[in-house]
Amino acid sequence: MIEDKDVDEAVHWLMNSADIIATAKATLVYLEEYRKSLKAQIMKEYGDMSVSAQEREAYASERMIEHIKAIQKATYNYERLRFKREAQMAKIETWRTYHANLRSVKL
Repeated sequence: MIEDKDVDEAVHWLMNSADIIATAKATLVYLEEYRKSLKAQIMKEYGDMSVSAQEREAYASERMIEHIKAIQKATYNYERLRFKREAQMAKIETWRTYHANLRSVKL
């Protein structure tokens, strides 16, 4: 059974984590969008090649690989926080349903 203190902790976590989750999402979006700029910058370094060769070199570059690893880390961080948020909300909803059922039994 979910205790009142568990619900209080869940509500406090939701209130206190809003900025953390927003920052994680903003970081993920930034990294995903910056990937396009990074690709263009690297392709520009290979201007003497065909576009497809430039693209191949860009995707194979160490800078791009490191950037993709950063996207992976940011995705993990955001998704972990998002799922934790959903779990806290489910805890609160379960508590609410339980107490609503108790009230209906008492009537």
